[in-house]
Amino acid sequence: MNTHKNARLTYLRRLEMVQDITERGLPVPQAAACHGVSAVTARKWLGRYLAGGAAALLDKSSRPERSPRAIAPDVALTGSAGNCSNAVNDFRKIVGIESYAPTDNVSELTARTNDEGWATIFVEWLKISKLKPQDAVFVFSVGGGNLERNISPNLVEALKYAKTVGAKIAGVVGRDGGYTAQVADTCVIIPTVNTETITPHSEAFQAVVWHLLVSHPKLKSNQTKWESAVK
Repeated sequence: MNTHKNARLTYLRRLEMVQDITERGLPVPQAAACHGVSAVTARKWLGRYLAGGAAALLDKSSRPERSPRAIAPDVALTGSAGNCSNAVNDFRKIVGIESYAPTDNVSELTARTNDEGWATIFVEWLKISKLKPQDAVFVFSVGGGNLERNISPNLVEALKYAKTVGAKIAGVVGRDGGYTAQVADTCVIIPTVNTETITPHSEAFQAVVWHLLVSHPKLKSNQTKWESAVK
């Protein structure tokens, strides 16, 4: 993959750095030092990753946004954070369920990561949001969280809190489902068919599952645009 001539980190190094923070629990300054960038730069890439997933870490072209001979791209790429944002939109707009994604509030997440550490960002968000027994936590994750391996400890802590509150837990996860599969009331586990593509397969099928849910006749309360346009 080509890297922008002014970029200090390649795409893969950026991804490794944010995963050091989000999955391995490294503090932002430590992860930044390991990758030879400032903490400000690390927070910038972390914010982009939380808002748009792995695709948000790609280099932006130096060419003008518009060219008279260019063909406009029609491709959208998202990681799990992007999946959460898109799913929230569909559950609100199509199903009419009040829904939120903590990953949408990048300012709060980066502030909590800097001040309190990565492991508690989701649980503190749930506490401020007044999670109740009538509520549900819906997880999109590749591994589902694993404290022993220090992978996504933030997810594990959030689910522990949800259990104490009595909220329902659902998940669409890859691999063996991790902690999410252990505590969820219902969980879809995406089987591993190729160990080299666990992440893209998991995130792709998360989108399939949530679209099936919001399109189900028992849940769908509002017509989607193109389906209504052809009638």
